Amino acid sequence: MLEKIKKELIEFKLLLRSVPNAVVVLFVAAIIAMNLLANKSINLNVSWLALDCGFIVSWFAFLAMDIITKHFGPKAATEISIFAIFINLLICLFLFLGSLIPGTWGESYVVGSEDVINNALNNTFGGTWYVLLGSTIAFIVSAIVNNFTNYGIGKLFKRNPDSLPAYISRTYISTALGQFVDNLLFALIVSHIFFGWSFLQCLMCSITGMIVELICEMLFSYIGYYISNKWRKENVGKLYFDYKKENNLK
Repeated sequence: MLEKIKKELIEFKLLLRSVPNAVVVLFVAAIIAMNLLANKSINLNVSWLALDCGFIVSWFAFLAMDIITKHFGPKAATEISIFAIFINLLICLFLFLGSLIPGTWGESYVVGSEDVINNALNNTFGGTWYVLLGSTIAFIVSAIVNNFTNYGIGKLFKRNPDSLPAYISRTYISTALGQFVDNLLFALIVSHIFFGWSFLQCLMCSITGMIVELICEMLFSYIGYYISNKWRKENVGKLYFDYKKENNLK
């Protein structure tokens, strides 16, 4: 058992060294920004529809997972996703500590409203435990759904798994499903229980968010396809794949 754990840790270290830094950094940044932007809901003139600003960047997180899954596999993409969540929790801790430090935010200097605005900013950046809990659970579950769905659909294209139709099929379907699961779980855990959203609002928010985020990924899907092919041609992650093969790791 200890030997197995040791091999898995070495494999994970090689994975972090193998996935290009720019993708990992942007992935982590998207997760952090997504959770902060989720604090702002969008004003819509429809009572049964609700949407937050997190969709602006959440699509990139799923694009990154799709690229990593295509090249490194669903296990690797899920491990990177959990790593990103860990970094996000660490940043949330720093933001929370910052919100506890006595002081005044620059944006709170409005005559007569300083305390109200300052407290609101502290609460926004400091976070709320149930929002953090809901977003963490929702993203981990949706990451697993997205990554393994993507991989499963990719296995269906046995003749030409690296073609554009194969990439589009696996990314569009997995992203739609993953985004829906992410949005629905977060809405049910946080918005329904703590903010009084109806189930219809939660469902419509999930569907609307899924559509908007899927459209965003569609606009940049060719970039993901280009990166995937580039990694394959350049044999990115050779040390990682060699280590897995030598140690019979899945």
